[in-house]
Amino acid sequence: MAKVWSIVVAGGSGRRFGRPKQFATLAGRPMVEWAVDACRPSSAGVVLVLPAGLDEPDHHGADEVVTGGATRADSVRCGMAVIPGDAEVIVVHDAARPLASPALFAAVIGAVTDGGADGAVPGIPVRDTIKAVDDAGYVTRTLNRSALVAVQTPQAFRAGALRRAHEQAGPDATDDAVLVEALGAAVLVVPGEPGNFKITTPDDLRAAERHLASGKD
Repeated sequence: MAKVWSIVVAGGSGRRFGRPKQFATLAGRPMVEWAVDACRPSSAGVVLVLPAGLDEPDHHGADEVVTGGATRADSVRCGMAVIPGDAEVIVVHDAARPLASPALFAAVIGAVTDGGADGAVPGIPVRDTIKAVDDAGYVTRTLNRSALVAVQTPQAFRAGALRRAHEQAGPDATDDAVLVEALGAAVLVVPGEPGNFKITTPDDLRAAERHLASGKD
C-alpha cells in the first residue's frame, strides 16, 4: 500500500468571513478538526498549516503543525517541507471544506495509486451557463458547460510530481492541480460531492450546519 501524507491548508485570514474561519465552530467542533479527521483514515500522517503569528497550541488532531506563507502555494510548500521523503502520495485539502468524506479521499488517492494518474481532483458538473467577459464586462464567448467541472479538494498527487511542480511554481495558484498540469502531467477528475462545499461566509457555515443536520452524504 502506498504511503500517503495529507496537508490541511488552514492559513487564511478569513477576511470575507470576518475572522479566521478555520476555527469557527461547526456542530460543536472547530471546522479545522473536521478537515483533519477526514484525512485520517487514508493517511500515514497529517500536516496542518496555520497562519503566521497565530498563538494556537492545539494541533487539532494533526501529526505536524507548521506556519504557512504569504500565499496558498507558499503554505503548501511549508507543509511539504515536513513530510517524510518516502511518502509516495501527497494529498492537499482545504480546511474550508470540512465536509469531504473519507470516500472522496479514497477516490482521489486510488486514481493515483491504482489508476496511473499523476494527480486526481474531485469535480462536480457546472449547472450555470458560463460566459467569458472582457475588462469592460462585455461577453467574449460562452463556454460549453458540458466540458466544465467545478473543482474541489482533497486533491491527490504523486509526491514527486507535486514537489517538482512547486519547485517550478510562480508566486501563487488557485490550486495545486494547476501547478502539476503545468508540468504536462496527467490529472484525472473523479466525481466530487455536492455536500463538499467551500465555507467562505457565515451563511456558508450555517448551510453546513443544515447539511449535517439533514444527514445527507
